Amino acid sequence: MLAQCTLFVLLLQVTSSWAVPTRAAKRAGPTVRLDDATVTGVANGTVNKFLGIPYVQPPIGSLRLRQPHPITSYNQSFSATTYGPICPQQLQKLVLPDDVPAIVSEEMGSIGAPVDLPISEDCLTVNIIAPADATPDSKLPVVLWIFGGGFEIGYPSSTDGSILVNQSVSLGTPVVYVSLNYRLNIFGFLASEEVQDAGIGNLGLQDQRQAMRWFQQYITQFGGDPSKVTIWGESAGAISVGAQLVANKGNNEGLFRAAIMDSGAPLWLGNITHGQPYYDHIVDETGCSNSSDTLDCLRNAPFEALMSATNSTPNMFSYQALATAWIPRVDGVFLTDNPQQLVKQGSIADVPFINGVNDDEGTLFSFTTLNVTTDDELLTYIQTYYAPNATSDEIEHVLSSYSSDPVYGSPFNTSNQNALTPQFKRIAAVLGDMTFQGPHRFLLQERSAMQPTWAYLYKRGKSTPYLGSDHGSELTNAYGGGDLAAYFIRFVANLDPNGNNVDVEWPKYTTDSPSLLTLLDGDIPLNITQDDYRVEAIQAMNALMLKYPF
Repeated sequence: MLAQCTLFVLLLQVTSSWAVPTRAAKRAGPTVRLDDATVTGVANGTVNKFLGIPYVQPPIGSLRLRQPHPITSYNQSFSATTYGPICPQQLQKLVLPDDVPAIVSEEMGSIGAPVDLPISEDCLTVNIIAPADATPDSKLPVVLWIFGGGFEIGYPSSTDGSILVNQSVSLGTPVVYVSLNYRLNIFGFLASEEVQDAGIGNLGLQDQRQAMRWFQQYITQFGGDPSKVTIWGESAGAISVGAQLVANKGNNEGLFRAAIMDSGAPLWLGNITHGQPYYDHIVDETGCSNSSDTLDCLRNAPFEALMSATNSTPNMFSYQALATAWIPRVDGVFLTDNPQQLVKQGSIADVPFINGVNDDEGTLFSFTTLNVTTDDELLTYIQTYYAPNATSDEIEHVLSSYSSDPVYGSPFNTSNQNALTPQFKRIAAVLGDMTFQGPHRFLLQERSAMQPTWAYLYKRGKSTPYLGSDHGSELTNAYGGGDLAAYFIRFVANLDPNGNNVDVEWPKYTTDSPSLLTLLDGDIPLNITQDDYRVEAIQAMNALMLKYPF
């Protein structure tokens, strides 16, 4: 996790075509040709890396809070040996109780810790990691990684794609790995009537889409096949992938042929005007409230003022947890309806996909609500922050399916253990199902009969106190050469996670046989189970959120 770091501004010259300043390479490295420019990367053992390549014009100055502007062409050679600056990060701080075990503090202690990386509004770059022997004739499958972080924080270099590429080579199915930066928080997900009128909703998602177009144009130069792109994300990255699936009325423009979503799916999202209170707050905090054009005022506001205002808004480790300020919303252009309604309508890209969740998605986000200790307080909390337009009876109907007995709460299947407060495990179950498990099952039930679908349930790490198999815990496996990564690589290569010498054959998910590849601790690490847990509770939660989206 990240915190706000010292601002580092990288100024790039913008011309009618595009010029990138030359950075002297320390030593000769691999090169590719982009238009009239020679781009020099870095050789790193068995892979070649090309890092920090701008894919649009810098979203600064007159281009702040505007749609991404494509680069006309590259006409000056440059070095691409280091990651570019990360996008501005919203300040976060998670305060844990003094008596939590050391292992919890160690695992979560990085949340809010400073990250020594350059930060700039001029951050829209892409990164390519390819096998060292890849050439423009290789036509390798491509996996495009979209990082998570609640649409508030995150950056591509937090995960090492070279591990995945090396594993793909060892499996005999080499792939090209690519990643991107996209605008976050106020810069990427400002929402209001003013934003809607200006047609600049969901800029972070628009950045992702434009990066996909960039890869279509240039990925061949790095050894990739533009017709064999799989988009993959975790958490907010997975929600982004879900949004890309339903964007443009399900027309993916040929930008990708498959999708992987870890701990995220098309989410319950309401109209862009639901973000009006946060927009008005930003306007007030930046001194723009007296302006006749508040949006223009924000475009010209000092960066420090914008970040100070952003940092005063709720984040995923604030009291209201996952009811955050900066999320995608229905803007009428990129997202024409609640993504789950688009799923129901069939307005979704008809591509194979994998969608998985962790068993205890909500525990990580439940430490901020320890003062909620009674049934009435929980009902008030949910109604205040998550479903303000729902009646008390509607919310009570949902909560009646979530027992306050800690035996039934999350971390699941841990008996009476991990009960920090009388409601902690119950809140964790509710938040996990609302934001992750519910959308996951909804997507699978709605689409598995129409397109090839595989689903997994990650249940490893259950012994971690209070966290269990928590949100993000699968990433060490998916990126660290694990069995889940191997399934993903085969899927990217062949549109099927199975292949020769798999330990467990992973069946497709169907409504008649809703099979889950289940990853477990112990002597049997992989098993096939059925998606039949908390049926009544998740069904009630999904009905509520479909009626009252965020």
